[in-house]
Amino acid sequence: MTKFQLVTEWRISASLAEVFEAITHCLDWPKWWLGSEKVEKLVTGDKNGVECVHRFIWKGRIPYRLVFDIRVTRIVPLKLIEGRANGEVIGTGRWNFFHEDGVTVVRYEWDVHLNRLWMNLVAPLALPLFRWNHHQVMQQGAKGLAHLLHSRLESVHTSIPSP
Repeated sequence: MTKFQLVTEWRISASLAEVFEAITHCLDWPKWWLGSEKVEKLVTGDKNGVECVHRFIWKGRIPYRLVFDIRVTRIVPLKLIEGRANGEVIGTGRWNFFHEDGVTVVRYEWDVHLNRLWMNLVAPLALPLFRWNHHQVMQQGAKGLAHLLHSRLESVHTSIPSP
């Protein structure tokens, strides 16, 4: 399976609490995040949201849909949401939140393996396109969040972590 690692950072002029709240309520993402086609709750989890499971359907700029479930494995209020992906991608996603220089910083780490045969077959050539598509989806999320919170989006940056 092809490994897919990206880190995306959003800087937004909204409060840490507002940003964390919006990300925590993923069932609402399709209302403001272009590319998030559908989110449904499969398992409720505990009172803090740990062990809850949601199914996500995403469509980026390239014409395919990606479907996977995320089981929340850890939540630290106003700091971290971590989950395990299973489905067409397998791995981990981690949201980190902090305040720096007057803005809220959201850092999303996506460390997954592609679990669709066609993606693995074309990955040697298409991996840059997959990364570009991921950045486009994350950029749409940052813009949607800024709009939702009536805030200014300071920057969006996606990088590939060093091994």
